[in-house]
Amino acid sequence: MRHGKKRLGDILQESGLITEAQLTESLDRQKRTKERLGKVLVGMGLVNESQILQALSRQLGIPIVDLSNQPIDPGAARMIPESVARKHTVIPLKREGNTLTIAMADPMDVFAINDVEIATRCIVNPVAATETQILNAIGRAYAISGIAPPPVTPSAPPSTQTRGAQEEAVISTATMPMPDVEGGEEGEQAPAVRLVNQIITQALKEGASDIHIEPEEENVRIRLRVDGVLHALMTVPKNIQAPLVSRIKVMARMNIAERRIPQDGAFELAVDGQRVDFRAAALPTIHGEQVTLRLLSKGSTIPTLQDLGLQGDTLKRYEKMIHQPYGIILVCGPTGSGKTTTLVSSLNAVNSADKKIITIEDPVEYQLPGCMHVQINPKAGLTFANSLRSVVRHDPDIIMVGEIRDAETAEISIHASLTGHLVISTIHTNDAASALTRLLDMGIEPYLVASSVMGTLSQRLIRVLCPHCKKPTSLDAEIREALTSALGEGFNLPAHIYVREGCPRCKYSGYRGRTGLFEVLTVSESIRKLVFGRASSNAVGEVAIKEGMTTMREDGLTKVAMGVTTVEEVLRVTRIEE
Repeated sequence: MRHGKKRLGDILQESGLITEAQLTESLDRQKRTKERLGKVLVGMGLVNESQILQALSRQLGIPIVDLSNQPIDPGAARMIPESVARKHTVIPLKREGNTLTIAMADPMDVFAINDVEIATRCIVNPVAATETQILNAIGRAYAISGIAPPPVTPSAPPSTQTRGAQEEAVISTATMPMPDVEGGEEGEQAPAVRLVNQIITQALKEGASDIHIEPEEENVRIRLRVDGVLHALMTVPKNIQAPLVSRIKVMARMNIAERRIPQDGAFELAVDGQRVDFRAAALPTIHGEQVTLRLLSKGSTIPTLQDLGLQGDTLKRYEKMIHQPYGIILVCGPTGSGKTTTLVSSLNAVNSADKKIITIEDPVEYQLPGCMHVQINPKAGLTFANSLRSVVRHDPDIIMVGEIRDAETAEISIHASLTGHLVISTIHTNDAASALTRLLDMGIEPYLVASSVMGTLSQRLIRVLCPHCKKPTSLDAEIREALTSALGEGFNLPAHIYVREGCPRCKYSGYRGRTGLFEVLTVSESIRKLVFGRASSNAVGEVAIKEGMTTMREDGLTKVAMGVTTVEEVLRVTRIEE
């Protein structure tokens, strides 16, 4: 495909993005730096990568691709050397017959197109992508074909006494030998080592919470969960599957010979000086074992309750609860909604030299100074229930139970609270009111629930607008009506709210980071009577709202009005529950 002699600078000037004087200045700078014009313009702050792509697409009809969600065919990528890809900032995406689709930061670079056509003997079909995304894609695509391993090194063990137990888990991924696996010749092992290093490094760079390695019929798909949303990282050939999975299983101290049953494991690494815990899970599927890694950064600071997103009356209600001397507080929400972080932040808020705090967790994710942490080990018989029985004999003031999973743990927690302890735990329910009825469903007597539970907190995580590219928009009638209905006539609505745009810093998603939506239910005398009568969660929730509880949707719309997030994000998280 050719586009005549029209140049990038002409297109940007015709689009009104730069002036003639600015173009002249940028061309002069380009002669000195020898950089691409687009990079020069971005460096001068005249345009951003997104604006360049949009202008090219409008003027030349070139499609734009989002490489963060675009699978890359490794076979196509390897049709050109990595040096050529980096020289011209291009990455082949797929081959169809004699046509090769390549993503280019400058789709009008005829020299780059000619070089690729000569190297591949294919007709080039250019599409546009940002330089940032292309460089990231080059790093991913060539990870399994000879690049040097990124700086992943073993973290120092806490003491020489524990080194023997941890040595296998913390040994460097750059030096640990691969086991002899199916097709595990040495030539296949090294690419798997490099690939694992690359995946982990990229996941940390993007702030991912999880890595998903998913075998399919003809290849292996690798995805990252960033800010609660999965997106594609890369697709690798099927023949790398066995050594890739075995590599991770060895690191996590799993049985590499066992592929028929689910397995769990863990390991610790230091990447660029950052200590990171990994929780690994392997699951047999019809196309091979799926592996999921949860990333837990050990260097993370403990956020305050305000940092989590608690605000206003909701924050006051919750702070009043956690400063009570005894009773139970339940934090609820689905897996991955930040419940454990809320528990730890709560403990950090009340931690002092005159209190003894003991936690029972699976696993221990944060370590608080002055607190005793117990990690359960069901295989050895150390469960939440029997750990809790022992903990109460150690004279604690506050007990944190990672999760109430069964009636036995619930009953022991209740009796601990009735004997003068503050117990804080999590339970899986959809909203704050359902936590009370869930205990009843477990078989706990209504009088015990009513007399022990002080309150419940329910939460979800929502994505936060990128501060660098969010843009204001006026309130239309529908949004104004929704905000007024949820927040009340007395709420001072803003002149505008914000919507997402997309820029290189947020990888064109429009969002960067997450915050919480919360609702806090205080168990009042009216609610105790409903619990005694085994009322439904809907009935409990209605009374709580009448007594002033702010729902998660109302909390979300307040954050919309504050410019923190978008209406669509609040609806995505609260639609089912509200």
